[in-house]
Amino acid sequence: MEDNIIEAAKNNIIGTYNIAKLTQQLAIPNCLLVSTDKAVRPTNFMGATKRIAELVCQAYAVEQSTTCISIVRFGNVLWSSGSVLPRFKEQIVNGGPVTVTHPSITRYFMTISESAQLVLQASAMARGGEVFVLDMGEPVKIIELARSMIRLHGMIPYLETDAAESNGDIRINFSGLRPGEKLHEELLVGSDVSGTDHPRIMCADESKLGFDQLQNFLESLQRACDEMDVPSIKSLMETATVEFRPTGAVTDLLCPASEPVVPSGSGTGKIIDIKKKRKRK
Repeated sequence: MEDNIIEAAKNNIIGTYNIAKLTQQLAIPNCLLVSTDKAVRPTNFMGATKRIAELVCQAYAVEQSTTCISIVRFGNVLWSSGSVLPRFKEQIVNGGPVTVTHPSITRYFMTISESAQLVLQASAMARGGEVFVLDMGEPVKIIELARSMIRLHGMIPYLETDAAESNGDIRINFSGLRPGEKLHEELLVGSDVSGTDHPRIMCADESKLGFDQLQNFLESLQRACDEMDVPSIKSLMETATVEFRPTGAVTDLLCPASEPVVPSGSGTGKIIDIKKKRKRK
């Protein structure tokens, strides 16, 4: 999406608005936007478009009463499409090296079944306009995930910086952060978060756009997309979500500490050993 900003804006922002309108026209009772931790203080255009999609849903949830529109936000899902695990597995089977962008990079993870169940539960408790944040436990260091997968395949990992290469089987290389990529993702825009009836689902109270503001923004965005005016699209995104700070491939400027921001009440479990699955009711 960094290289296809126009299509990202059309799909994630204008597409979300079109769906929100259709839910009312077709009297759909419930609509849930699945968002991402990359929408929190985004440093790339994928995250910015998802953050604005959240604002679209919140504004439309207030404007009408036909459809209950809400948002759920979480991080990476293990073994889903685009997950890092299939890539690691392929690299290991081919003899390596396994590529990790940065030795300190962390991400939130959950299983497919966990995410599906929590999405349905968040939808069931929605009243309209909420941003539900899922407790994803502690963030995981990607390098430790890579090491665990290599060991699970019966081999010994070693780093490209290690002197004694003969002591290992699969090398881990560092490829560098990609454009707009953060070292640490976050789940909350602000600190105002409250619990729900579900112990692993929280509700965040965050800044919103008024419906008139949204309409003006969407008209300008549609015009800029039609004219293929990328600078205007970038400017509009920065105006709509003041947290957006587009960057190149640099360390996260908004969360430079070694510890990522974790929602209060989270951290109930770690997915550091991928051989074990968390069992929760």
